[in-house]
Amino acid sequence: MNNPTKQTYSSLMSAYDLFNKELFQSGLPSCLITMQRHKGAYGYFSGERFAKTTSPEEFADEIALNPVHFATRKPIEVLSTLAHEMVHLWQHHIGKPPRKGYHDKAWATKMREIGLIPTDTGEVGGKETGQKMMHVINENGRFAAVATKLLHAHPAILYHDRSSESDSTRKKKAASKTKYTCPECGLNAWAKPEAPLVCGDCKAVMEAENTEVKVKVGQT
Repeated sequence: MNNPTKQTYSSLMSAYDLFNKELFQSGLPSCLITMQRHKGAYGYFSGERFAKTTSPEEFADEIALNPVHFATRKPIEVLSTLAHEMVHLWQHHIGKPPRKGYHDKAWATKMREIGLIPTDTGEVGGKETGQKMMHVINENGRFAAVATKLLHAHPAILYHDRSSESDSTRKKKAASKTKYTCPECGLNAWAKPEAPLVCGDCKAVMEAENTEVKVKVGQT
């Protein structure tokens, strides 16, 4: 029987452990990997976000990945976000952390070292430092080699969030139905936008909801 929790987190934990070994010389501590629907982000890092309930003095960093994007990104791209956030974790523990949310030169240098090209545009050639940053995978870099080998031996099993599909379906459905009201008796009806509806009782043209009324201004 499939176990979505085990399959998903085994894939992510295996990737974290391998990247830690191959890209960070096993210098990173363990962290808590979560999946969070964070609008506008593929993932994020939060240092010492969690405390162990049985030992409150023991903290754990968080690396969160957004499952909404799992459906539209290749597994290697999802794992590149994991590596991206691991650089933040590295800087939090080993480097010198910049101000909150900022990506500085030390971060950019480490990103290039592991095989990810930092960019503020999502394309090669963009600024390498700033508040909101993305990256491009260096096809000849260390990350690409390690991740490709991992995925060939153990394909990642991930579950994407279907809520985005539902939202899109609802919006399309809503857009295809417009509310019309009879100006005489108040009868309501729903139809496609710009449908020529006429009230069966009053014979009046029904008005669509949220439409602009154009007023012709004449001379008096």
